[in-house]
Amino acid sequence: MEIFKWFNDQLLRMDWLSQLVRGVLEIFGVDISTRLGGGLHFFIYDVIKIFILLGILIFSVSWIQSYFPPERTRNILGGMSGIKANIAGALLGTLTPFCSCSSIPLFIGFTSAGLPLGVTFSFLISSPLVDLASVILLASIFNWSIALAYVVVGLILAVVGGTIIGMAKVEDQVEAFVLKSKVLDMPQEEITKTERARFAWDQVKDIFFRVWPYVLIGVGIGALIHNWIPKEWITGLLGQEHWYSVIIATLVGVPMYADIFGTLPIAEALVAKGVGLGTALAFMMAVTALSLPSMIMLKQVVKTRLLAIFFLIVTVGIILIGYLFNAYAYLLV
Repeated sequence: MEIFKWFNDQLLRMDWLSQLVRGVLEIFGVDISTRLGGGLHFFIYDVIKIFILLGILIFSVSWIQSYFPPERTRNILGGMSGIKANIAGALLGTLTPFCSCSSIPLFIGFTSAGLPLGVTFSFLISSPLVDLASVILLASIFNWSIALAYVVVGLILAVVGGTIIGMAKVEDQVEAFVLKSKVLDMPQEEITKTERARFAWDQVKDIFFRVWPYVLIGVGIGALIHNWIPKEWITGLLGQEHWYSVIIATLVGVPMYADIFGTLPIAEALVAKGVGLGTALAFMMAVTALSLPSMIMLKQVVKTRLLAIFFLIVTVGIILIGYLFNAYAYLLV
């Protein structure tokens, strides 16, 4: 147990980094007990920690992902049906890139290959919400109980959402060009470890340059909330005693666009200010799964009725998850 605690504190939470940043700031005469000093410590520590973990985790996840190219994924899902296929689609969504926009091209590929619509939506819901890297980052900010509970409810939302869409029989709501897209079915070739490493490193560079602005913005907002905005203001709007806090957090998150790495520091700061865990997670999930840009992209491949069904299912699911975490957060702390 002590070994696990050390691993969590030193390798995930990086307490050593927090102390190092504190020491460097004190050398330069910065008092971290002040608002400015505390904000600088929060910003520098969180940015470095997230980027270190991001590089390691993206490389590791991309290495795993190299074993699941689109053709192989389609073959795996194509041999399944019913709830089993939805579960597989949701699980495979955890091995894909880290934002809803980047998972839409794979959604097009799966649909054009003839996979059931419900399965592709299980994949589409799971992909931005429950990837392996974000789970470990969530554990580094909160704890493993919260991270694992988040995985479970995220996968349940993906499976239930995809199942409902599959039962709705709305295949006619997919744009015609998607169904007519040509699928390049290439034979599987064994690639070397060097090629896998090159692929993983390319993914690190690609995703890093895609997400770094959102990480800086997210950590900056987190530092602002953590050290400058009075707790009374935050709890007055999003406090656990307000029944509507989860709904507001979900709706506020929709117009924004960021990946989960940029929203985690905001969720961390909100919880530190007394906002319910479920409220903070609902905001985070809404930003990553229901952002306006991703909805605009999805509208290019599905018709309005199917988009509305998807949006309603995910929104209601996120709100329910938020209330669930608020009610039982004491069991996870």
